[in-house]
Amino acid sequence: MNQSDWEPKRVARDGCGLPTVSNTVNELAVMFAGLASTKDDDWIWEAMCRNPDLVGGFNRLDSTILKAGEGTVLAKEGADGLLGLSIIHPDYPKGLGIVIKIAHGWNAQATWYIARAVLGVLGIELRNPYPLHRQKAFIVPGVVPSELLENLETVVTWDEWDPDTDRWHYDWRQYSIMSKQNETN
Repeated sequence: MNQSDWEPKRVARDGCGLPTVSNTVNELAVMFAGLASTKDDDWIWEAMCRNPDLVGGFNRLDSTILKAGEGTVLAKEGADGLLGLSIIHPDYPKGLGIVIKIAHGWNAQATWYIARAVLGVLGIELRNPYPLHRQKAFIVPGVVPSELLENLETVVTWDEWDPDTDRWHYDWRQYSIMSKQNETN
């Protein structure tokens, strides 16, 4: 991509009407793989890993993946239901690019299931920020390399904890009782 005469194959309009380069999912995956193979050539990789919450936002999927990857994964959400991953992994010395596209548009729960399963087979543990029902992600054939399919069966796509019921709630009455006890002592 260091060619000064580079021209896009397709140009489309984004949601606000500006021209934008249009790529297929396969082309995007190749570009994300390129980010991993050239990570030391510029500042992008380091900046995204050092500041994950500036990439997507707190508890957003891409920022959460950046934190879980501990410097081995770049993630960026984009377009309606698209997640791009750039991964440094010993089995893929030239870098691994993965693009997850939800066909019917953005669905946070579906994207989390798929991302968690795909990252899980690569040994990257991703937690869920909110309760996900006990469903197993359905990964279509060809998404996970055949030599990793056995690993897919061991990846749990939900957490045992439920942040809506397992969080610690402070009972204000307890505070009131303790305050009165402290006043009398």
